[in-house]
Parts: sequence; structure tokens; C-alpha cells
Amino acid sequence: MHTWVPALLAVLAALMIAAGTVLRQRASRVNGAITPGWWAGAAIALCGFGLQASALGLGSILLVQPLVVLAVLFALPLEAWADHRHPARIEWAWGGVLVACVVTFLIVARPEPSMRRPDALLLWGTVGAVVGVVVALVIFAHRSSPHYKALFYGLVAGILFGVSALLVKTVIYQVTHHFWRTFVHPEIYLFVLVVVCAILAQQMGFGAGDLQTSFPSMTVAEPAVAMVLGVLLLGENLKVSVPTALFLGIVLAIMVRAVCELAKLSAVRGYEQAVAAEESAAEEAAAVEDTAAAEEAAAGESGTARSRPVV
Repeated sequence: MHTWVPALLAVLAALMIAAGTVLRQRASRVNGAITPGWWAGAAIALCGFGLQASALGLGSILLVQPLVVLAVLFALPLEAWADHRHPARIEWAWGGVLVACVVTFLIVARPEPSMRRPDALLLWGTVGAVVGVVVALVIFAHRSSPHYKALFYGLVAGILFGVSALLVKTVIYQVTHHFWRTFVHPEIYLFVLVVVCAILAQQMGFGAGDLQTSFPSMTVAEPAVAMVLGVLLLGENLKVSVPTALFLGIVLAIMVRAVCELAKLSAVRGYEQAVAAEESAAEEAAAVEDTAAAEEAAAGESGTARSRPVV
């Protein structure tokens, strides 16, 4: 399979995920209700996840996940268009940094899928480590302030979404090679369980009220975990020298910083818009109450005037 096919699917997935996310945010930011616009955004995002699954089934995680991260970048002009504004210079700057890092990583690394699989000890050791980290983060979240609760639940959601990327790659392989045996293997059921837990952790992180903390942590943890698991459990590698590997590590660190900054800017802007929408709704409600009170007072004065005897 040519590398450009999963790469194209990953870019299209990032675009649709960004469009669906922006549409859902705009449809529910006034009162948090689930509207037809929210469902439309959810359908678009779901199609994006389907394209991401197809890309993972055809290509390497080390290729697909950095490209899917571009959803944070694609959301930038979409949010600006929806808000009738121009993106700020700082947003374009970090967006340019993100694109440069992704392109540099893919050109230098040239990742390819591998059929090598780890031994049982490495497999169960990795699974145990992931479960231990997730449990520890959940415990820390329950004992922390809202700020750190949002951070920890965001990390949990990102880790679980990263695990789901690995599982969906396995499920796609089973569907395309042994379709009738797909539902016999536990991977598909484990995938559903992991995604449900990830969504719950995501909502709990958002519910902590510190979106500018939970959203960036989740956005960064997902590709990082998926790429690490791809190397450890699927045998994917970059086949580069030690100096080149160090250079790619610096590139990935800069990319993580760019994703964090873009996600933080988006989260802060979304929070401010939600607060402004709530204040506007409260002002409208107060204006309606004032109008109703004035009408009642006027009606009362009119009734009093009519009831007075004429001298």
C-alpha cells in the first residue's frame, strides 16, 4: 500500500474532526443543549474518526497520528469563520510551527508499518503500565483541586484515546483479513470499552470547569501514547541513526508545545464565548423580567385609577 493513501485519509480525517468539533461547540455553547446542529457536527466528526480508522488500518501509527494532530490547526480558520473574525497572529505563528514540525518529522522519519510483534512479557508489561498510570491519575483526580482534576482527567482521556488508536488498527486488520472471526477476538469489545471510558474521562475533565487545562493535555496525550504503543507493541520503528533520533525528539517536543498552545488558545476562547453567551442570556432574561414587572405595575396603576370615585 502506498504511503500517500493513509496520509491522505489521515489529513481528511483531521479536517472532518476539526469541522465536527467546531460545529458541535458552536451549536451548544449558548445553553449546553444538544441541538440538530450538534448532531450534525457529531456525524461529521464520526465520519472523520472512520477515515482515521481506515488510515490506521492501511498505514503506520507513526504516520497517521502526527497528521491527525493537524485537526487542531484546521480548527483555527474554521473557528475564525464561525466567529466572523480573523485569526490572531499568535495563532498563525503556532500553526506554522505545527505544520513545519509534522512535515519535518514525516520527511526525516519516513515511518512504515511493521509485521513484527512483541513477546508476551513486553506485551503484558506495557498493558500493566498503562492500566497502572490510568488508575493512579483517576485517584489523583479525585483528591485534587478543579484545576488538577481537569489536568488528570484530560491525561486519562488522552491515554485511553491513544490506546483506542492501537486497538482500532488491530480491529481493522481482523475485519479485512478474517472478518467472520472478528467478533470472536476480544479486541473489538476492548476497543468499545476503552472508547466509552475515554469519553467519560473527557466529560469529567470538561466538567471540572478548567477547559484550558483538560483540552490541551488530552490533545497531546493521545498521539504521544499511540506512537509509543505503536513502537512497543506493533514493532514500528523509524530506522534512523542516533543523532537523527535526537533531532526528531526535539522536533516532537516543539510539536507538542505548538499543539498545547493552539489547544489552549481554542479552549480559552471557547470558555470566554460560553461565559459571554451566559451573561447575554442572563441580561435578556433580566430585561424580560423588568418589562413584565413594568407592565404589571402599569396595569395596576390603570386599575386603581378606574376604581377611584368621580367627585
